[in-house]
Amino acid sequence: MLNNATIGLLVLLLLGIWARSNLIAAAAAILLVIRFARLSFLFPMLERRGVELGLLFLTLAMLVPFALGKVTVRDIAKGLLTVPGILAVVGGALATHLNGRGLHLLADNSYLMISLIVGSILGIVLWGGIPVGPLMAAGVTYLMLQVIDVVSRHFH
Repeated sequence: MLNNATIGLLVLLLLGIWARSNLIAAAAAILLVIRFARLSFLFPMLERRGVELGLLFLTLAMLVPFALGKVTVRDIAKGLLTVPGILAVVGGALATHLNGRGLHLLADNSYLMISLIVGSILGIVLWGGIPVGPLMAAGVTYLMLQVIDVVSRHFH
């Protein structure tokens, strides 16, 4: 039962623990449990719907202040009608676009996933970052690849 998949998950588990990334460690541990419990039928469902489920819970957490009545009409106006608020709208639109491009990048180049995870771990260890997910990392990677493409075309 010690094959490439199991070894990879064990390495990710250890890296997650070493980097103090509970999310990476927990995800690797859960996938190991699924493998060892012979529940592999769950993998296609997780692969197909896992991102949606994760985004659902992330969105739920972000909207809790609305549900608790902690956000007022004044807060909403401030968020939409100030320079930081307008920039947040632009940032949200740009991030969403990059996330979509990142998803396509990962779909076409699944081998990049381990690099994104290693980069996330480095971000945690070196800069105290928070790994919010591979989609944003893939989106930033997509953007950097586009910049390199434009620059290389310009100089060739």
